[in-house]
Amino acid sequence: MSLLVRQTLPFAAWANAACKGSDGTSLASPSTRLMLSYGRAAGQADGTGRADPFSPWGEGARRADEGVVVSQDDVTRRRPGKTVQARRLRQLETEEEHCLWSDLRARRLNGYKFSRQIPLGPYVVDFLCRERSLVVELDGIQHAGSLYDDRRTSWLNASGYSVIRFWNHEVLRERRAVLETILAVLDGRLTQACDTTRFSPAMRRAK
Repeated sequence: MSLLVRQTLPFAAWANAACKGSDGTSLASPSTRLMLSYGRAAGQADGTGRADPFSPWGEGARRADEGVVVSQDDVTRRRPGKTVQARRLRQLETEEEHCLWSDLRARRLNGYKFSRQIPLGPYVVDFLCRERSLVVELDGIQHAGSLYDDRRTSWLNASGYSVIRFWNHEVLRERRAVLETILAVLDGRLTQACDTTRFSPAMRRAK
């Protein structure tokens, strides 16, 4: 059974962070502390020797939109080829995407509706909650320090979408903390831009 995070969940896990919510309380999850040591831990093999049953190409398929420059107008209008790209990404989902989707689909996270692999302008985002204009992105090691991702996030923010990012290993190792962090944004407890939680709020309301 997928984990359902309730709105009454204690917030004790959000200690020791510099990021603050709208009420001034600390909002960092345990996963963010793991993120700080990502450079050291990323790339280490898990030693299981098991074959990955999920496609490793899901990450690469989204790179086709790199370098595309478009206006901010009509964000939801589908660009040529984006529907096909989104369908391909759903078919080639990574293990981490499959894991997180099992908790977000069918309104399993406190009733919030999410969709996966949705075209927005020149991009295809991993997960989208239209009700809260929130984009959730999962990043592999190749995204560390990515200027492309910075441009992508800036474009989404300017188009009215907040963006929160997680490393792939956080989804597998810190599943509850990831869901708590997403829920904090959805419930309005995490509103300020913060490098630690990798949250970037929208610059304006999405159309």
